[in-house]
Amino acid sequence: MPTRTELFSGTENVRDGYEFDVAGLERFMAENVAGFAGPVSVRQFKGGQSNPTYRIDTSAGSYTLRRKPPGKLLPSAHAVDREYTVISALHGTGVPVPETYALCEDEAVIGTPFYVMEFVEGRVFWEPRLPGMEPAERGAVYDAMNAVIARLHAVDFEDVGLSEFGRPGGFVGRQIRRWSRQYLESGEEPIEELNRLCEWLPENLPDRDETTVVHGDYRIDNMIFHATEPRVVAVLDWELSTLGDPIGDFAYHVMQWRLPQHVFRGLRGIDFDALGIPTEERYVAAYCERTGRDEIPHWDYYMAYCMFRLSAILHGILVRVRRRTAASAHGAEMGGLARPIAELAWEQVETIEGRGREI
Repeated sequence: MPTRTELFSGTENVRDGYEFDVAGLERFMAENVAGFAGPVSVRQFKGGQSNPTYRIDTSAGSYTLRRKPPGKLLPSAHAVDREYTVISALHGTGVPVPETYALCEDEAVIGTPFYVMEFVEGRVFWEPRLPGMEPAERGAVYDAMNAVIARLHAVDFEDVGLSEFGRPGGFVGRQIRRWSRQYLESGEEPIEELNRLCEWLPENLPDRDETTVVHGDYRIDNMIFHATEPRVVAVLDWELSTLGDPIGDFAYHVMQWRLPQHVFRGLRGIDFDALGIPTEERYVAAYCERTGRDEIPHWDYYMAYCMFRLSAILHGILVRVRRRTAASAHGAEMGGLARPIAELAWEQVETIEGRGREI
């Protein structure tokens, strides 16, 4: 059976249903991308579930194109314009992102809105346990990820022109309402634990409020590492980014430590010391030190919330598979994880309530 690295690394011929007007792209790039020179050749990246991504090779160099997928889409999903906005704003802040070149919101050009950005060379790690590495390098890779998300949460969003990128305050509550609505309105594949979470989470919101730029889907396979060094050279897939709660963003990243190995490539139960990967406690402590925190209150609530959110996102992928608009051939596999992750989310709630009863 092929590994995830074999399945998702590199490019392939453009998949059926995801072709676009290459001549239209050439005309657009000639008018809007400095230094462009055609003709172009197009390949589709294997990885990714939401916005189809393509490698554009030209006589002047290579580019990356992200576009909305074709077909009927859920409201506010696949926001390539927001991706373009936040990546452009973060360029030069110390948060590693590709350079952006042009945004096209005119569907007539290639069929859906898209943007063109720098093609970044490097490594994408599809397996969080980083097979084939020495323990010290694994630890350095994880420390690099920790440093970048701490750096992101330290960006002054007003200074980089992102004051209108989201609403300050009340982020977690709005997210719960958004994903609850998106799940419930789909009307497909109901999950009992998701139904319960839609009720419990808003009734038990933590009394805290903090706002920074958040990525929304920060994980190891959404970034490119240097070809030989344990260093992040580009963070990708900013579709879910906004102004929000940095603890929710960080908890979503750390959630992997609480997922079992057979569910979404979780880290629960691995031999951390032997592999050189930090435990959850050490990883959280490193983030706290970098961001000037003594601790993170309500941590288990954030875990339940993040698992709920991931389950709702995966449920959306499952719905797109049913409607034949999923951007990846592996969408059915991904969507099938919605139920077990919802069950794990409810386990976090039971832990919280059990602790309350003990007190």
